[in-house]
Amino acid sequence: MALSTDSDLAAPSNTRPLTRRERRAAEAKSAIVRTPVSAPRTGSSSARTPLDRPAARTAPASAAPSTRPTAWQRWRSTLVMMIVVPGLCAAFALPGTFAPASQAAPLTTESDRTVGAQELNVSTAASITSIARDTYSATTQDELDAAAEAKAAAERAKRAEEAAKNSSSQDSGGTSAPGPVAPPSTSYSLSAVFNTAKQYIGTPYVYGGATPAGFDCSGFVMYVFGQYGISLPHGVSGQAAAGTRIPTSQAQPGDLVIMNGHDGFYAGNGMILDAPKPGGHVSIRPIWTSNYYIVRI
Repeated sequence: MALSTDSDLAAPSNTRPLTRRERRAAEAKSAIVRTPVSAPRTGSSSARTPLDRPAARTAPASAAPSTRPTAWQRWRSTLVMMIVVPGLCAAFALPGTFAPASQAAPLTTESDRTVGAQELNVSTAASITSIARDTYSATTQDELDAAAEAKAAAERAKRAEEAAKNSSSQDSGGTSAPGPVAPPSTSYSLSAVFNTAKQYIGTPYVYGGATPAGFDCSGFVMYVFGQYGISLPHGVSGQAAAGTRIPTSQAQPGDLVIMNGHDGFYAGNGMILDAPKPGGHVSIRPIWTSNYYIVRI
């Protein structure tokens, strides 16, 4: 194959100038032509001459031998960084920390409260009035007791007035309330006590009453026994303690029926004669509970 020469690459003078791409292609082609073709290798590898071996690479004489840093040098640089960096951070923070109070930024803003404030002018002729503490006195115990007694007397008078009105009117059964009863002429016995108590049937109930004008439960019992010369307290518990408790099977008319906060006369056959409650009147009625016991005076 015929090889081209440099004369072949030259463009005729009468042609157009080469473009950049064509010039690059021509230069590449010229480099291929100028590269010598090596002769084919013959024989074994032992026939090589020293000239065929590539020359050994040698470092330039001016290059200095490289040295690695020791462990102490590495630790020293680390310690320096650990000391210097925090020191620099602290140095930048100190001016703001120790800034004088005059340069510190205010935490809150203050406004001038004097703007639009009102003024009050006090005349010098105004007099100063002296203030004295009023004197108070506590209510004594005697005054409290007198007031309580007056209140109780007013309540008793009111109850007596109501009892007087009720005694003159008819009860719910259509019978009139009995008037005062003469003291009994017979001697004391259970039957005599019961007969005397029956004479007050129809008497209205009055709280605290112990006269024929009006009775409560224990006032009724106290008044009847009082006509036979037997003094009983005005209270259920006191009247129960004044007698003797007996079995219910031995109860007779005239014995006392004692309940929780209430009492009356036993009337026989499971009945009771008593002054029941406000709005009621003395009457005989069945015993409504089994929680009671019998006391004989």
